Amino acid sequence: MIKRGQGNCPLFFGEMENETIIPELNNETFNRELLKVAVPIVIQQLIMVCVNLADTVMVGKLSEYALAAVGAANQIYFVVIDCVFGFLSGCAVFAVQYWGIRDLKALRKILGIAYVMVVAFTIPMVAVIYFFAPQLIGIFAKEAEVVLLGTEYIRIACFTYLIAGFTFIISYYSRAIALLKWPTVINAFAVGLNVILNYCLIFGKFGLPELGVKGAAYATLIARSIELVSVMLYVYLSKNHPLGAKLKDLKFDITLYVRVVKTALPVVLNEFLWVLSFTLTFAIYGKISAVALAVVQVAMTITDIFQTIYVGLSNGGAVVIGQALGQGKRDLAFSYSKRLVNISWVTNILTTVLLILIRGSIASIYSFEPETTTLLLRTLVVFALAITPKMFTFVFICGIFRPGGDTMWCFYLDVGLNWLLQVPLAYLSVVVLKWPLEYCIALVALADLVKAVFCYVRLYSKKWINVFTGR
Repeated sequence: MIKRGQGNCPLFFGEMENETIIPELNNETFNRELLKVAVPIVIQQLIMVCVNLADTVMVGKLSEYALAAVGAANQIYFVVIDCVFGFLSGCAVFAVQYWGIRDLKALRKILGIAYVMVVAFTIPMVAVIYFFAPQLIGIFAKEAEVVLLGTEYIRIACFTYLIAGFTFIISYYSRAIALLKWPTVINAFAVGLNVILNYCLIFGKFGLPELGVKGAAYATLIARSIELVSVMLYVYLSKNHPLGAKLKDLKFDITLYVRVVKTALPVVLNEFLWVLSFTLTFAIYGKISAVALAVVQVAMTITDIFQTIYVGLSNGGAVVIGQALGQGKRDLAFSYSKRLVNISWVTNILTTVLLILIRGSIASIYSFEPETTTLLLRTLVVFALAITPKMFTFVFICGIFRPGGDTMWCFYLDVGLNWLLQVPLAYLSVVVLKWPLEYCIALVALADLVKAVFCYVRLYSKKWINVFTGR
């Protein structure tokens, strides 16, 4: 067994063609390989979510309108970053399989493709968002104060998009090669810095100006910039780091690019149309009131804390399953996928019960009006119950089907049901039926339940299993 993630990088590649990188299936080896990737990713995600939580608490102290404004601006950020996430996920299908056979040359070519695509996408998006900020924020809220605050925030925060894109490239490839220790440490430092800067710049502490929502945006920009510089220094100052590619190693390979795009494009379209449908659903909730928008923002941030576990599970599963497929071990990959689903079942039950039990303590953190607090408590119950179908779908798509190269089917399922079921249900419940917020969210959750059923059928069909390495 090759010991990855520790020691010097020359241990990771050499004369390894005849070695078994992924051992035969048993509980101990599967759990060890899964946790090796999952735990650092959960820590990374948890740290980032805690920053979002700190943001909602601090901005929420300003006003519910300020919280709604930042929430609206963050939805636009999610549209941009989810497209980047989609392309990197498509690239990761190749990266993890090439790393499974230790083809470093091909791995670095894909790294170069990722850099080019992130630059080509994010720079135009920053320009559009900066100049059309009021119109974009106006999609989510009709209140003039919300639009004004959201515009002030996003015209600063949009400059983090390219920076975040580069950081995510290193993060994704670190997951593919299971070298996550220092990226996790750097991320933790950046997140801690972000929280401190938030406090100082939002409220004007320690001699710094009191900037309100603009302070939150500046804090994110500064912290993200320092994080990118730090992670690049780590990669290029480490001896023989697999991601420390020279410019010539990143040479653009048109043949490989076509193969990557063919696989990645459905993922990009999937993520774009998925997040667009999610953003539209968020905007529909905003038609109830700015208070409803603020409550949904808080509920999403809280449930994101619990959902970090599933991000770790899906990424860990993707690495283990992807490496098995890279070596041509189709049956082993299928066995791993079933075990990943079983672990997800246990996790679903625990997270749902825990969130329901602690919702009162969560609501007490915020200084909301009594009516808003009551609405938040009810909404958190619905979010807790909706975790199971939502996270099952997430694990199936990101942890099993995508590393298996089944990106087009994921696209049809995710996008199709979001636009044909989720968005219409949101519109029906909010605009036509005028239900209370918590009932609207419960109805919308039916879309994820239908997705989960389709995913189970797809899993056992084995049609998702594809091998790109020729083995």
